Amino acid sequence: MVKFIIRRLLWMLLVLFVISIVTFVLMHAVPGGPFDREKPLPAANLKQLNEKYHLDDPILKQYVDYVASIVVPQITTGKQVKSLDHDYLVNLKLPGDGNPTFRWINFGPSFKSTSRTVNDIFRENLPVSFQLGVAALAVAMAVGIPLGVFSALKHNTTYDYLGMGIAILGVSVPVIITAPLLQYLFSVELKWVPVSGWGTTAQAILPAVALGFAQSAILARLTRASLLQVLGEDYIRTARAKGLPERVVITIHALKNGMIPVVTILGPLFAALVTGTFVVETIFGIPGMGRFFVTSVTGRDYPVIMGTILLYAMFLVLANMLVDVAYAWLDPRIRFT
Repeated sequence: MVKFIIRRLLWMLLVLFVISIVTFVLMHAVPGGPFDREKPLPAANLKQLNEKYHLDDPILKQYVDYVASIVVPQITTGKQVKSLDHDYLVNLKLPGDGNPTFRWINFGPSFKSTSRTVNDIFRENLPVSFQLGVAALAVAMAVGIPLGVFSALKHNTTYDYLGMGIAILGVSVPVIITAPLLQYLFSVELKWVPVSGWGTTAQAILPAVALGFAQSAILARLTRASLLQVLGEDYIRTARAKGLPERVVITIHALKNGMIPVVTILGPLFAALVTGTFVVETIFGIPGMGRFFVTSVTGRDYPVIMGTILLYAMFLVLANMLVDVAYAWLDPRIRFT
């Protein structure tokens, strides 16, 4: 298991390296630049901005410098004043004279939020998106998995049709529709929870439900299909023939194997939810990562684009690694070499 995890972490570094190259090349291949305006800037100002952010350097040098600022750690002594060019995510005090500090991972300054760095955006906005994503995933699992199990056990009955009807509704209606409806019903009419904002449990309920409902529909359909397939296997019939209670047959024998496809989708779903969702964050006025990523793409904010994509890729690879580890628990026949 340890060798497997180490190998996957090394593969993660390779994946992040390839993604960084592809993203960097595509960003610079798109016409336009971060300082293009409807009313063009004077040539002298544009030249000064390009020199400040080293955009006039060859693209290969820009990429090498960017990767070096992330990968290569810095050891500094004395007290260093934070600046847009020297803002690191990792700052560890080391023992020794001169107050040495280990600094690592600098995603650079934002071209649009001139007073903030990409690390500032991650520190302030990523925890909000992460909390919302975890809450939405909890809602999706709490609703989708039991609904899928119930529909599978009541196959081709009214309950099955009703459950899958709800699932199809959740898949078909986008969150841009369900979110305002939830706001109108529970905030405007019933006044049970706040309309928007973030910071309290009450403010988190509606966005988590709106975001989690669509994902719960996907989990419900996948759980139902997987469990129906497992219930037709020979070992399930053998367990029932031995006289085991139906509850034990379902929970111990059928559900564990039936969860393998569901767990598979939970990995990328987790990575997508915790790194920011633009629509829900905009509708509910949540200061998360989604808005910054969308505006960075439209505004050619290269450091924010690179940082967010690398962050999402890291979450995705780590989540998929945890999914692979969970396979061994769900199915003892799976072994890691």
